[in-house]
Amino acid sequence: MCLAVPGEILSVDGSDLHRMGRVSFAGVVKDVSLGTLPEAQVGDYVLVHVGIAIQVVDRDEARQTLEYLAQMGELAGQGPDSGAA
Repeated sequence: MCLAVPGEILSVDGSDLHRMGRVSFAGVVKDVSLGTLPEAQVGDYVLVHVGIAIQVVDRDEARQTLEYLAQMGELAGQGPDSGAA
């Protein structure tokens, strides 16, 4: 199963297909390619799949999704497939 996770853009560097952003996923910050979303700006929430932002999403929906993932333990690696008890 593939999963895209919402995150908030903290900073943007580069241009065109080489745009990169620092994106926070409930406090975990990762470098993400923003090359496919030239309209994405700092403060926007984006869906990220395998390190690439694929869509700008609504802030409230993104936060709700992050809350659901946290409740399931998915953000901390505590989900049903992690082997954690």
